[in-house]
Amino acid sequence: MAIDLVSRREWGARKPRGSYTPINSTRGVKVHYTGGRVDPGIVNDHARCVTLMKSIQNQHMDGNGWMDIGYSMVACPHRKVFEGRGPKRLPAANGAGLNGGHYAVLALVGSSGLVQPTDEILNAVLDAVEYLRARGGAGREIKGHRDGYATSCPGDRLYAWVRRGAPRPGGAPDPPDPHPSFPGRTLKYPPVMVGEDVRTWQRQMSERGWDIDVDGLYGERSREVCRGFQQEKDLAVTGAVNRATWNAAWQEPVT
Repeated sequence: MAIDLVSRREWGARKPRGSYTPINSTRGVKVHYTGGRVDPGIVNDHARCVTLMKSIQNQHMDGNGWMDIGYSMVACPHRKVFEGRGPKRLPAANGAGLNGGHYAVLALVGSSGLVQPTDEILNAVLDAVEYLRARGGAGREIKGHRDGYATSCPGDRLYAWVRRGAPRPGGAPDPPDPHPSFPGRTLKYPPVMVGEDVRTWQRQMSERGWDIDVDGLYGERSREVCRGFQQEKDLAVTGAVNRATWNAAWQEPVT
């Protein structure tokens, strides 16, 4: 199915207050929810989706002080995709320092009211992802907003779908990358950064059986796990996730 795109003109978007920062590509997309109540009535009334879009843009521009709506694309329950900032433009919704890595796709579900994403919403999210891959150089990653930023977004139900590999309703998920590439920097302690790289490493260590919180914060417990793992693998015991430690985390354990 070709994307059912609702252009900015069609939904009555305000003009941006300034120029967009151009981007050529991203590692993929991050999925969001509204974080507030979404009227379940939008499922049967597309006009309410348009009204909600305008409200979100107003909040971002007048409340947050952003130059435009922060999302790249927005998916609604009628399998329509609203054009936000669009492809090849830096979003604002992922968090400071994280916007260049992923486009931002909002699903019109919230923390109350309409909280369960319908099949049409999920299909619209994936239509937006495919559009951003074709038009904006988006990579294969589909992550949740909470992957790299301390937030409940995109909500437990939507995030569970993301964690399953974001499958098409009735279809199969894309196979995950079995060995993520090293992110190009080491994780130092005390931390010089938090977020997605830390969370990825923590999740892998948890899956290997280590008792560690997957919170994106490289604190004392993460350091203890790192040192224990380095000792187990006969690596230099430093408590810092360097290249050798990162790579060893994805090597098959000896049984």
